[in-house]
Amino acid sequence: MAEAIGWFLLGLLLLALGGDSIVKAASGLAHRLRVPPFVIGLFLVGFATSIPELTVNASAFFHGSQSLALGNAVGSNIVNFGLTLGLAAVFAPLLIRWRALSPLLLCLMLATVALILLALDGVLSRLEGGVFLLAFVAVFAYAALRSREELPEVREAVAGYAATSDNLGLNLIRVVIGAALLYYGAGWVVESAPVVGLSLGMTPLVTGLILVSIGTALPEAAAAVMAARRGQGDIVAGHVVGSSLVNLLVAVGGLAALRDLPIPASFVRFELPAALAFLLLMVPMLRSDLRLSRAEGVVLLAALAGWVAFELLLVK
Repeated sequence: MAEAIGWFLLGLLLLALGGDSIVKAASGLAHRLRVPPFVIGLFLVGFATSIPELTVNASAFFHGSQSLALGNAVGSNIVNFGLTLGLAAVFAPLLIRWRALSPLLLCLMLATVALILLALDGVLSRLEGGVFLLAFVAVFAYAALRSREELPEVREAVAGYAATSDNLGLNLIRVVIGAALLYYGAGWVVESAPVVGLSLGMTPLVTGLILVSIGTALPEAAAAVMAARRGQGDIVAGHVVGSSLVNLLVAVGGLAALRDLPIPASFVRFELPAALAFLLLMVPMLRSDLRLSRAEGVVLLAALAGWVAFELLLVK
């Protein structure tokens, strides 16, 4: 048990370091290709926090643990809002001026409802998974096209997120190092997490929902707190919404596109509605003033604690 915990924690550390290396490399290479800074920033804001989850899901898929991958993808969305957004708001109230985020949040709600409905037959087919992937392309294109409508300070903040060296040699080294760290980190997490979860009475699905999703979110939660204290509410919210769209449309959709993805009935009854409930919780919080207060951050953290407690009660 102690050994498995050690490998699990080491794997999480390598995932965080590898994801950061890949993000910097992608940004530098895109700058070298003269991609507009806002588009680079938009892509990184959405994808950066999802790299550890996507890598773990890919590793779990090839190790034959689709349940762990599914649990991690959906659990990460709950943790994104409950932990990352909630903790950031507790440390510093968030002012959100990024106009595209409201329609993107609506897209995330619709995608979650679609997944619930499509999973009623117990499986997400390869065709349905392909539709999810195409939906993500459409959502990303929409966000990019809306860029001209954004406030100058929002465009500057998003573009500034992508600032890094465009040195070709440096970025190729970053790619190699990042890929190696992600490969070994994901492998150790996928191998050790079920052992830790089993010792706690958890199924692979619940292990992905709680242990892996929270573990991979901790570095981003810490980064979100620092960003919130710098007044970068748009970046924090963009990370959360963008990462959640990637988890649902790319991670879950990609798993299904490769092979029909079984969806347990209990998942349709409990976990997916919980993910939708966290999204609905955001509507009254953001509808009035586009601010997330400390009190609202506490509500999100309390909701996350309640969800974790509920999941742990279910496995007993």
